[in-house]
Amino acid sequence: MKYYILILAFLFLACDQSTESQRINQNIEFTQNKKSMEADIRQIMGNQQVAWNSGNLDHFMIGYWETDSLRFVGKNGITKGYKKTLDQYKKSYPDRAAMGTLAFDIIQVDSLSFDHQFVLGKWTLFRAKDTLSGHYSLLWEKFGNEWKIVLDHSS
Repeated sequence: MKYYILILAFLFLACDQSTESQRINQNIEFTQNKKSMEADIRQIMGNQQVAWNSGNLDHFMIGYWETDSLRFVGKNGITKGYKKTLDQYKKSYPDRAAMGTLAFDIIQVDSLSFDHQFVLGKWTLFRAKDTLSGHYSLLWEKFGNEWKIVLDHSS
């Protein structure tokens, strides 16, 4: 009976060490991937800025999750869904003059997990008649190999 208890104790300790080793390896992998994940997000946001500044709202929206589950929170409240968000952008910015020139200033990117990123930043919209600015917080999720905004809170 003592031998069975010793064997069980040994197996338990071996499994516990294996689990701890897996946890350490996952943390190392996560840390190594943080820079790559942040670079991916920054590239998408750079592409969005270029699309906006060339007057292409449809291409600007490529950064967003194309589903009814997308949430956009702005001064007019909560907009639910990709199509409604795009329609709201088109209503608010009907032409190039209204769109102006957009600049993103990414303040911080936090890697929440392998497939979730949180981005905090400032936007500035330069137009001939005025300059608008505010802040944003974006929750990004990775679907396959693509990062998409699933929640945008812009003020």
